[in-house]
Amino acid sequence: MTGLPTVAGLLTPLIDVDDRGVYFEDTFVSWREHLAHGAAIAAALRARLDPDRPPHVGVLLQNTPSFSAVLVAAGLTEIVVVGLNPVRRGAALQRDVIHADCQVVLTDSASAQALGDLEHINVDSATWADEVAAHADVPVVARQADPADLFMLIYTSGTSGDPKAVKCSQGKVAIAGVTMTQRFSLGRDDVCYVSMPLFHSNAVLVGWAVALASRGSLALRRKFSASQFLPDVRRYGATYANYVGKPLSYVLATPERPDDADNPLRAGYGNEGAPADVERFARRFDAVVMDGFGSTEGGVAIARTPDTPPGALGPLPEGTEIVDVETGEPCPPGVTGELVSTNAGRFEGYYNDPDADAERMRDGVYHSGDLAYRDENGYAYFAGRLGDWMRVDGENLGSAPIERVLLRHPDVVEVAVYGIPAPDVGDQVMAALTLTEGASFDPSTFREFLAAQTDLGRKQWPSFVRISTALPRTETFKVIKRHLQAEGVDCADPVYPIER
Repeated sequence: MTGLPTVAGLLTPLIDVDDRGVYFEDTFVSWREHLAHGAAIAAALRARLDPDRPPHVGVLLQNTPSFSAVLVAAGLTEIVVVGLNPVRRGAALQRDVIHADCQVVLTDSASAQALGDLEHINVDSATWADEVAAHADVPVVARQADPADLFMLIYTSGTSGDPKAVKCSQGKVAIAGVTMTQRFSLGRDDVCYVSMPLFHSNAVLVGWAVALASRGSLALRRKFSASQFLPDVRRYGATYANYVGKPLSYVLATPERPDDADNPLRAGYGNEGAPADVERFARRFDAVVMDGFGSTEGGVAIARTPDTPPGALGPLPEGTEIVDVETGEPCPPGVTGELVSTNAGRFEGYYNDPDADAERMRDGVYHSGDLAYRDENGYAYFAGRLGDWMRVDGENLGSAPIERVLLRHPDVVEVAVYGIPAPDVGDQVMAALTLTEGASFDPSTFREFLAAQTDLGRKQWPSFVRISTALPRTETFKVIKRHLQAEGVDCADPVYPIER
């Protein structure tokens, strides 16, 4: 394989492989059989697609071999997979299908209800099985793909508005797989465990693609389960796993056992894991865990180094800067601003959304929409999303530094910090917390905790604390703060005022 890698190039060496493949529940299918299935699906889809329209296929499936086989079909041919989010329903989901120019939508029996009256194909049906079987003898040949060829459209999480369809090329997906394979020295004896949803970039780029690049095996779980994580790792001999958001903390919440470290897992990679959880997970399960910083768009990526301080994302890469949101000037150490990049990184644009492209790349600079600050040594710390910015008593505050402090409280399991309108002008800080089982919340004791945190200014103190049993989350475990903001103090959960 010369030049930049492609998904087609990663698939080619697997075409005749019989001793490795895809594990799912109680089944195993060799790569030879799996790729043959993908080629048959591609042929069945091409028979349905109008050649004069974009060859886009919407996919609303759980993490099953069917989803992986459709990704294989796209890798072998010019078909483009459009990942559809099962949280989206009715008109919202229909909007995503139309926006991405999907000619066909594939779903399964577990997911079909979300589509309502929208025309679709159930991959569990006998009709579809017959269509695919009619092409069972099609040769399995990967086309000569260009790294820039569109492979998949992956929608953003939509935590702050309508989701945008991010372009993911053959090269973007393949490079991620190769990078992880090299970083963790993975090979043909490794098994990549993927329980994060395959409609999302994390699972595709640093899960599915890693299995291809390592030429090992892939183990799929229909839907993430904290209680079944370790049993699955042992069952499939999984040596690598990916995550995004809270799964590490969910697994850590399961009862500890003396033999937790007795498992085959060697490495884990993901985003948005709490630093304390990353450290505890690595220690408890005897694995190397790396938490990177990035987004579906791929415009800014920051990796931790061995000397990165606790809580930091890592050193700012060359070409990445933290700038004042209003002036665009670089921020001095300790001052929060927006993460920007003088090059687009792996950002390849949004599909069918020129206004969003222009906003993201205004003035020729990639604007991440993420807030951060750096210390005197150039290490960056995440401070929240631009949409999370709170204006308190004339000062701009990010949510993430406050969340990191509140997570130190021994009874706090999860936290989301957001702004609600102040009675006069600007915002008030509000925090939604979930507590450990059996814990109760006492405002005066909590206020004492806040006062003892030397790195938390009075303006950063929550004016209100909401105690919830669970926080609203996307399928990829991101908190939907706009739901919490919309409810404010007028919600079903108990809310406690905190004197500053």
